[in-house]
Amino acid sequence: MARELGTVIVTGGSSGLGAAVAAGVAERGGTPVVLDRRPPSAGHAYEEVDLADSKDAEGAVRRAAEAHGLDAVVTCAGIDVPGALADVPTETWERVVAVNLLGTAAVVRAALPWLQRSHGRIVTVTSTLGHRAADHATAYCASKFGVVGFTRALMAELKGQVGVTLLTPGGMATAFFDDRAEQYKPGPDARLCDPADVAAGVLLALAQPRGAEIKELVIAAPTETSWP
Repeated sequence: MARELGTVIVTGGSSGLGAAVAAGVAERGGTPVVLDRRPPSAGHAYEEVDLADSKDAEGAVRRAAEAHGLDAVVTCAGIDVPGALADVPTETWERVVAVNLLGTAAVVRAALPWLQRSHGRIVTVTSTLGHRAADHATAYCASKFGVVGFTRALMAELKGQVGVTLLTPGGMATAFFDDRAEQYKPGPDARLCDPADVAAGVLLALAQPRGAEIKELVIAAPTETSWP
């Protein structure tokens, strides 16, 4: 029997995959709480946060959990600024790693006391480029490879206490690529997943009954070029 979703923190929940996850949680009777730099248009509960600042991230999680309780965390927030290592400014490079990896760890760390009490769930979001490296993506690959290692270590650490799922999505039809130079955008023939379809996999992981967990999940278009 599927478990009730309860309160689910969704980082990056104002757009893209995060917005699709938040919408899915609400549709299934749960309470999404969005952590983002801007409020969600859907009117979900919201905490403003800069996920590149670990202390800010931890504070936002505590405020959300104290106000709403907490049953699960889904870390959808992610950024990228592609370019050759020598061309990407230091501050920009480090912000990519801070949001994608350090922000993920900060949110999970702050949520743990509540998740351990509720026997809750964690879904972290990596990328196909967290398994396969690409040029002009050193910051993104470093951060997403880091999410893979972090999550697998977390699975071992929280075994039997909190369910942990590593989600690897391929390219999705979101605004993620909008501000890039043309050379870094998907080509005209690219097939990208609908974020709602990827969100359905997240909801499947969250709804698993106690005694069953989805440990790792890859969701990509059939013609995804970066997988396997």
